[in-house]
Amino acid sequence: MPPAGGGQHGCTKQDHPAAAGLRRDGDTLPRPTPPSPAIAPIVYQRRKKQRQLKKQQDVASIPEGPLMEILLRVPYRSLCRFTCVSRSWLAICSDPDVRKRSPQSLSGFFHKHRHGNDLKFYNLSGRGPPLVDPSLPFILRVYERFMIEQCSRSLLLCKCWKPCAEKHKFDLVVCNPTTEMWTVLPPIEFLDEEDGDLVCFRPVDAYLGSNAASPTCFVVFVPLVGRLDDVAIYLSETGQWTRSGWYDEAVPVVTAECVFLKGFMHLMIDEPFIVAVDTKGEEWRRIPLPGDMEPSYGNTSMGRSQGLLHAWYIDPDEDYQLSVWVLEDYDGDKWTLKHTVDVLGLFDTECQG
Repeated sequence: MPPAGGGQHGCTKQDHPAAAGLRRDGDTLPRPTPPSPAIAPIVYQRRKKQRQLKKQQDVASIPEGPLMEILLRVPYRSLCRFTCVSRSWLAICSDPDVRKRSPQSLSGFFHKHRHGNDLKFYNLSGRGPPLVDPSLPFILRVYERFMIEQCSRSLLLCKCWKPCAEKHKFDLVVCNPTTEMWTVLPPIEFLDEEDGDLVCFRPVDAYLGSNAASPTCFVVFVPLVGRLDDVAIYLSETGQWTRSGWYDEAVPVVTAECVFLKGFMHLMIDEPFIVAVDTKGEEWRRIPLPGDMEPSYGNTSMGRSQGLLHAWYIDPDEDYQLSVWVLEDYDGDKWTLKHTVDVLGLFDTECQG
């Protein structure tokens, strides 16, 4: 007799597997098997590789010449970010020639140390080590000492003296302290109009201008006798000095500041005007100073911000109030007063006396 509850072969009804393709009454339809969890990451990785391959193909489809010209106009920080796109981008953006010629603005300023005469560089972020070595060691490999005269974007204009050189015998050098690339300007020499003799001029003041679109190109203006009626202009594209001047305006420049904007060098003269001259010395114009601003060394200055010309003035007759103006309508000479600051109020009362 078979065991209780057993079937013919000693198995219960439940032990028999259901025949394939058959369903007993009361049974539910079998649920579909869910996909394996490993499939989704595999598909994601495959799509990611396809996108990376497409990016590499897009880069490869651009001729090397135009691609280099594009990258040379990309800010240095953006160029560093591009190295994370792919291996091909890493190789292109890490090219030493591309990095050296990339626009690298100095986010900071040079200053003298309060306890000495050493030159320092301060990051505007206030954090981290200086972005550049303010001692300019690449310059000191050739020259004994130097003096920074002008700063325009990422470029510096320096007077440099070789060992044992006299005070008036120096070279004008334009350098990029980030890339350590530099150019020695040739002597300023012109033929005398009367006797044809070669005359050499020693610059006293020089003004540097550069353009963000072409970071390796620059222009230098040198008033030969301290006035604008006789000016020497150096263009990096030609590597030569040319002579020009605003012959109707024999006025001196009163401040060391200059602004290169819209292809014009802007200088403040000993009159209530700013003079603008193009890089060829062919176009000259006057821009009247705003309000009651008067040109004076130390109290009046100008600069560039957000692509606009700015001017500011500290009035000693009005408790040293600082007024900041912006030339919003460049062609119409329309200034707008943006800020007024009580300079003495920024300090303690003890300092006011």
